[in-house]
Amino acid sequence: MTTTDTLTQRSSLRASDFPTGTPLRAFFAWNEARRKRDRRYTIACDLWSLYRRFHANGGAAAVCVYHLAIRPVIRWRSHSYIFLSSAALSKARDLSPDLSEAPIVQAAHRLVESLLTSIAAIEVDKHAAVFQAFEELSRFVDLQALAARRPRRVASSQLLKRRKVLVIKLSALGDFIQALGPAAAIRQHHVGDEITLLTTDAFAELARQSGLFDKVAIDGRPTLLDPSGWLALRRALRGGRFDRVYDLQTSDRSSFYAWLFLPARPPDWSGIAWHCSHPHANRGRHPQHTIDKQAEQLLMAGIYPTPLPSCRASSQPLPAGLAQRAFFLLIPGSSARHPEKRWPAERYGELARRLFEASPILPVIVGARGEELLAAKIRAACPDAVDFVGRTSLTGLADLANAALFTIGNDTGASHIAAAGGRPVVVLFSGASDPSRCAPRGEEVHVLASPRLDELSVDCVFSQAVKAAGHGTPFRFIGASSTTGRAQA
Repeated sequence: MTTTDTLTQRSSLRASDFPTGTPLRAFFAWNEARRKRDRRYTIACDLWSLYRRFHANGGAAAVCVYHLAIRPVIRWRSHSYIFLSSAALSKARDLSPDLSEAPIVQAAHRLVESLLTSIAAIEVDKHAAVFQAFEELSRFVDLQALAARRPRRVASSQLLKRRKVLVIKLSALGDFIQALGPAAAIRQHHVGDEITLLTTDAFAELARQSGLFDKVAIDGRPTLLDPSGWLALRRALRGGRFDRVYDLQTSDRSSFYAWLFLPARPPDWSGIAWHCSHPHANRGRHPQHTIDKQAEQLLMAGIYPTPLPSCRASSQPLPAGLAQRAFFLLIPGSSARHPEKRWPAERYGELARRLFEASPILPVIVGARGEELLAAKIRAACPDAVDFVGRTSLTGLADLANAALFTIGNDTGASHIAAAGGRPVVVLFSGASDPSRCAPRGEEVHVLASPRLDELSVDCVFSQAVKAAGHGTPFRFIGASSTTGRAQA
């Protein structure tokens, strides 16, 4: 401290200054519980201290902008106090017109204004604007240096070049489909950049069909005792020369991939990896729905908004017999490890028969290999149903879902594909999973939930299917009796 320094008490900007459930409240609470804090949190607290210190005398916003864009006003800080440079303060309140129009100054203005606007605001877009402003400023200023105990003005190392971006999404099918919304947001944000998806072989063609990625890389998911596999993965990651990684898997495994970049400096990383540059800073992230979780993760990386998942159809023709025929899909299967997630196949059969009798729409059964017996039971009750179980790829299933009038299915990945096709979908949930955390999302998604699916009546599902299909479908409605289960639209 020199004779020209000014000592002032630090004002606290707290999580409680933001409404419950908002992104900045979660971000501040996450930082308040940690020893090592995010650089954006530190800078936001600095700005609040400067604003509170000079607000009464006017010119507070100009001081904050000068601190960000021209020269740090804070010489150094302690836990309770900040030490201000009188020399910097004397110049901070009066920016020349030429300087005030500089892009870096405009970016600093937007950060200060968005932060002040976000306090006490419940609108998500006002919170998103803060993170977007931080991303904009980071193009000019090294935020880590500005957040140091002795703040320094260091030019950013980011260059105006085509950046290389990596998106990580490995499994499972339903989660992969739900990640297509965030992937679309990333694609929109990184217009002109090269985006590579790291995924497993099972989802490669579906990823290519989406049109969201420039390249698709396959992760062989090496086991612990496969050093050659890990070395190959490390070479692929380091050889990609990625500038930023969006880890949409956010598992222990995918977070460990950040260490494979060492000893080189890891790229900017959005996820939950230890000390990553853009953490999903929410201590309550685990109960969130997958789509909400990933949308908030991207918001904190400066990407907003995130659309709902959409599954693009290919240009391939539909299977013979369906091209000129109205049809609906039945998805009677699910993971063999969770039979409680399956509505009884016999009831699917009765439902198919009743729907076919009520309209000329053809029932089409889809599913994975090993579920042929389920299709046989359905066709025993409804011989007109068409069996495609085990005979469609994931891209082929996306084509069917986009062409079907509606779909009825269990809680399984194929139902997520159907929902992403944009057509009406009725999804059946048992007590084995919580739809508030994992149900497909979409404008035409309808959830029927019952603690036990064998207690869910055909009448209930039939009634919901007719409602979901809409007025344009020529059903001769057969009245349903009292139903079992809980309908959620």
